[in-house]
Amino acid sequence: MKINRILRAAVIAVMCLAVVLMLKCITKKYILNQPKVGEKIDSFNNIPVYYNGSTATNLGRNRSAEGYNYGLKYQCVEFVKRYYYDHLNHKMSNTFCHAKDFYNPNLKDNERNSDRNLLQFSNPSNTKPKINDILIFDANSFNAYGHVAIVSKVTDDEIEIIQQNPGRFGNSRETIDLIKVNNKWKLDNASILGWLRKN
Repeated sequence: MKINRILRAAVIAVMCLAVVLMLKCITKKYILNQPKVGEKIDSFNNIPVYYNGSTATNLGRNRSAEGYNYGLKYQCVEFVKRYYYDHLNHKMSNTFCHAKDFYNPNLKDNERNSDRNLLQFSNPSNTKPKINDILIFDANSFNAYGHVAIVSKVTDDEIEIIQQNPGRFGNSRETIDLIKVNNKWKLDNASILGWLRKN
């Protein structure tokens, strides 16, 4: 009886120690090693991606030296518009919008989106995504505003995107499967509405 109690206490102590060690590892890996909000974590064509912590973090509006509205620091829209302005010298006609609003559902595949002053392609499309395209994700139950990213690499069966503000533990790079169905290019993610391109 006494031995059983001692054994039970030893098992509980070992389990408690294991939980403490596991929490320490998680804290070290995911919390202590996290970058600071506003810290550069990646770049593409010399345009930096900044860490934003929580997707809801808002550090105020960011503008170019000439006053062009990039968007809210360091949201996904801010990176995409800064990339297009600083790298591709492109100004959008309408500089205020949520990520999901980059896509106009009233347009057909390969029509001009006048708000963005870019060609718009639907998912799926007759046109394959290209590097520098803006990928547009729809809103969902976790994110009412949608998401945008830049296509950074394209192969025959996948694309890579670079993104800002994917969440506290999200990655700045992500790959998405690209498939051809009925002679159309489809990005295998149901939340992708389409992509935009400077022509």
